[in-house]
Amino acid sequence: MGAPKKADWREERRKRAWELKHTGWKQKDIAVALGVTEGAISLWMKSGREKGEESLKAHPAKGATPRLTVEQQARIPEVLAKGAVAYGFPGDVWTSRRLAVAIKREFGVSYHPDHCGYLVRKMGLSLQKPVVRASQRNEPAIAHWKNQQWPQLKKKAEQEKRTIVFVDEAGFYLLPMVVRTYAPRGQPPVLRVPLTRDHISAIGGITPNGRIFMQTQEQAYKAVDVVRFLQVLLRKIPGRLLVVWDGSPIHRADVIKQFLASPMGKRVHVERLPGYAPELNPQEGVWNLLKRRELKNLCCRDLARLRQELVHAKERLRHRQTILQHCFSHTLAEI
Repeated sequence: MGAPKKADWREERRKRAWELKHTGWKQKDIAVALGVTEGAISLWMKSGREKGEESLKAHPAKGATPRLTVEQQARIPEVLAKGAVAYGFPGDVWTSRRLAVAIKREFGVSYHPDHCGYLVRKMGLSLQKPVVRASQRNEPAIAHWKNQQWPQLKKKAEQEKRTIVFVDEAGFYLLPMVVRTYAPRGQPPVLRVPLTRDHISAIGGITPNGRIFMQTQEQAYKAVDVVRFLQVLLRKIPGRLLVVWDGSPIHRADVIKQFLASPMGKRVHVERLPGYAPELNPQEGVWNLLKRRELKNLCCRDLARLRQELVHAKERLRHRQTILQHCFSHTLAEI
């Protein structure tokens, strides 16, 4: 048990003085016994008689009156939402010093930067890494796709007995996906890798039940390569397909249109995601699992080794149906 707080033992001392007084002790004797002045005992007894024994209890000290009113403090998130650039700072980064300037400008109240840090923490705010979003995003179109088109697509797939497949392309580089790992304090581990932008191109798809498909090659994907992947999907998935992908030029190429018009391609219906909205595609979750979980901190000497490791990682992930289904359902829940 920790040591009693100062307010606690002082309260007990006052209560003890009150008890001794009521057992017949004289005030001067109580003062000697408790190590205080007779004047203190006199004040305590007077307070007890006039206000009751409750007045001898410790009461938390009142802090200084906040210089920002409750209403003004409630507007702090609004100030932060404007961004630091709106207040003339270079770069959208909030620091305690910058916040102090913004508060002075908005409310005419001066705060020390250290107190600004305390203020925002007390309000439940914390330092967070921003999510990068493309400025070209059409938010109304994305909202319409979430709320209107996606429910219609699910209904269409159910009525026409189509298997939904979200498709996407990605790159896997020789530079590893670096994540934190244990090491002696002050001795960060070193990953020795070729400093190059060489990479493996991949195309993949995921279905609602967690089946995943992937092909890889060393050159960038073109429309004819996408057609080959669609042919693989049609061979491995019986019945008709509803393929959902982004509006990349290779997805809109004439080669794709010609394939979709062919006898084999007529089994495929294609729908396009809104631009610059990768969070709507569950296949992005598969790429993240491969890069950040299966291949984290992996150093490969060449593309052949990287390709081999990628295929093995995909095979390991393929058997984790629960994780893959969660990857799909999590995106749908967000939608």
